[in-house]
Amino acid sequence: MDCSLVNSFMFGGFVGFNNNQGGDWGENLLNKVAGNTIRHLFTKSESVDVAVRCNPSSKLLQGTIDSFKMSGRGLVIRNDFRTEEMSFETDAVSLDFGSVMKGTISLRQPTQAVAQVKLTETDLNQAFQAELVRKRLENLSAESLTEISGGEAISFTDVELRLSPNNQIKLLARANWSDRSIPVSLTCTLSVAKRRKIKFNDIKFEPQDIPGDVQAISKQLTDTLGSILNEMVDLDRFNLDGVRIRLNRLETQGKTLLFSGYAQIERVPSK
Repeated sequence: MDCSLVNSFMFGGFVGFNNNQGGDWGENLLNKVAGNTIRHLFTKSESVDVAVRCNPSSKLLQGTIDSFKMSGRGLVIRNDFRTEEMSFETDAVSLDFGSVMKGTISLRQPTQAVAQVKLTETDLNQAFQAELVRKRLENLSAESLTEISGGEAISFTDVELRLSPNNQIKLLARANWSDRSIPVSLTCTLSVAKRRKIKFNDIKFEPQDIPGDVQAISKQLTDTLGSILNEMVDLDRFNLDGVRIRLNRLETQGKTLLFSGYAQIERVPSK
């Protein structure tokens, strides 16, 4: 067990119960444990701030805290998925105080937290380079594609996404097979479906970005790419162990994409 946690508890034992000036010992202890636990959930993090409210601190002994809030910047999930900012805040939480003394957090019952996630345009484009995303865009053999390529699998590469106002995006890519490489270009509007899927609505082919001699085939490829995108972004594929993210809305703000929703926390994930 971390010696600093023992010291925090011992200090709290002397001053927390006998002196109101030291009444935040429980919050300090849990802040440290929670901060360490959450940092381990991410491959990288620029900053993670945790704030636990438990008044009076003695409630922690019964396993109850008033609220728990986390905010972080530059958080990387599964090595490839970076978020510019992420935050969530719970109401009252019931937890096992014994687990806190061991340097971990164990919930007595599931809880829910209000959550916000902000992604930059750069974050989104980096995500398209992740293996989990690339494998859904490469070596595709759907009939709608092989009819275009003469039976060969097609890969969509060099994806570039640009954010626009009113939840609109522009997406550029290249469709590759054999010795062919055809540019594709589309605009669409993002929305949330079933609180866990990102949908690409009102997909429109953008011919002005495409050489005239390949516009017809590019439009066919663009239509198919739109269908692929609509089946690709499902948050259940990115959830942390024991935590499910659900979305209420999304909004483009300049060169960032802001998601707001909630997290259903069955258990605090381990490292």
